[in-house]
Amino acid sequence: MAENEKATAAAPEAAPVKKAPKPVSPGTQALRDVVSKVYAAAWDAKKAGRPVGWSSSKFPCEIAEALGLAVVYPENQAAGIGAQHDGQRMCEAAESLGFDPDICGYARISLAYAAGVETTNESRRVPAPDFVLCCNNICNCMTKWYENIARMHNIPLIMIDVPYNNEVTVSDSQVAYIRGQFDEAIKQMEKIAGVKFDEKKFEQACANANRTAKAWLKVCDYLQYKPAPMSGFDLFNHMADVVTARGKVETAEAFELLASELEEHVKNGTTTSPFPEQYRIMFEGIPCWPNLKTLFKPLKANGVNVTAVVYAPAFGFVYNGLDEMARAYCKAPNSVCIEQGVDWREGICRDNKVDGVLVHYNRSCKPWSGYMAEMQRRFTKDLGVPCAGFDGDQADPRNFNEAQYETRVQGLVEAMEENKKLKEARA
Repeated sequence: MAENEKATAAAPEAAPVKKAPKPVSPGTQALRDVVSKVYAAAWDAKKAGRPVGWSSSKFPCEIAEALGLAVVYPENQAAGIGAQHDGQRMCEAAESLGFDPDICGYARISLAYAAGVETTNESRRVPAPDFVLCCNNICNCMTKWYENIARMHNIPLIMIDVPYNNEVTVSDSQVAYIRGQFDEAIKQMEKIAGVKFDEKKFEQACANANRTAKAWLKVCDYLQYKPAPMSGFDLFNHMADVVTARGKVETAEAFELLASELEEHVKNGTTTSPFPEQYRIMFEGIPCWPNLKTLFKPLKANGVNVTAVVYAPAFGFVYNGLDEMARAYCKAPNSVCIEQGVDWREGICRDNKVDGVLVHYNRSCKPWSGYMAEMQRRFTKDLGVPCAGFDGDQADPRNFNEAQYETRVQGLVEAMEENKKLKEARA
């Protein structure tokens, strides 16, 4: 007996059972491959002695595409680093270099990386830049962020200034102002690339970008159906493609493939969402990339699906020619007046049949979060749906409180349940 006990005690513990990887659809895999190719192309260019650029997400990538320039996107890199839980270390490294902890988490991660701090996320490592491309239609922090990178590496900065628009429409004078900057940017980028601007290649890049945008918006629109054929959180996972590679034909093809998959789900009444849909909400703002699992957990537990976001379709703009492109690049969520911003969001909420709104007060993105209190007030008044807000951060996990978030989600669920009962009583 004692010998048996000894033998049992000495026996090695069974290895933990690994979960089988979640099956990936052909469309999703194609989109992942596109992003991987963007990073690989940058490394190939660097090895071959060709210039590599770092670009803000809403700089006109079509120009770089037409000139054959390899470009990567620090915002996408920072989001990936945050999602792989290396954001805090990189943010702290930037702070040790003198950058304020109150500036954008993406910027801090990017500035630390530009200064030579390596990330543990190998898939998001990029070569040092030879030039930077910046457009401030995303936010005002972007300008200083890219100026600092340019100074660190002593490289050219090509800047596109998009003025904040206090009107719902974009004026012709604003278009002319931006178009002039596009023309100057082309001249500067010709010198970097060492080739002349090719109109036919540019037209093809624009055609690809338009095709990508149409397919991406179609994907977003499928969330209007009940049940939604996918979890809205999956939109955030696919945004990297429309940000980093919208001017490439393979991106358009990948989104078209994903759209066809979602169409089949709608026809069959099926969904890729891992839980039954009981409530539908708009998620307002950029997700907390370091805390995606934590964000998702209480939503799943309560059958809450994200069926409306404004952050994702913001990158789906269609145009013809440089003047229309200039007008389209004015339509970023942070560069439009509050009336336009409210109208966009409330339109999506109505189309996508939401029962409530969950607002992320993002410490990293002050232009986005600054007017959210007023937005939240209007959603409640105009749509008649409950709203809940929580504090968080797109890249720095120190600014997110799990207990607060779960409490706010629970409160939102209770309010949506009460609304549901009142509607049923009236019916």
